[in-house]
Amino acid sequence: MVTKLAMDLFNDPFFIGWDTNFAKMQSSSSNYPIYDLVKFDNGAYGISLAIAGFEREDINISVENNNLVIKGQLHGEHWDGEYIHEGIAKRNFERSFSLGEYMEVSNAEMKDGMLHIHISKNVPEEKKPKIIKIK
Repeated sequence: MVTKLAMDLFNDPFFIGWDTNFAKMQSSSSNYPIYDLVKFDNGAYGISLAIAGFEREDINISVENNNLVIKGQLHGEHWDGEYIHEGIAKRNFERSFSLGEYMEVSNAEMKDGMLHIHISKNVPEEKKPKIIKIK
């Protein structure tokens, strides 16, 4: 939930351009598919999405302008019979996550109805801290 204080903070002139990023974060109203986000000790992250009923070819993962976008597009029904109860969500989706500086998707795997995406921090050598020796 977004508080008024948070909204006021991002409308401060010091945060130039952050208002549009904040608006994008707020606009994500869908809770489907559900997901877990895990931070590891080494600064890496993992995202797991529950995507039961989707095949590998139904999923598209892309990164553009520091946004990780995961799309699911179902291709047809899995059962030919008449549904008496249809409780498993079978709808197309699009989930996006904003990635921080130097964060890269290192790999993705799908197993047992779960999509696991691994994200690591890859700081270029020229951006890493350097020790300057005094002469």
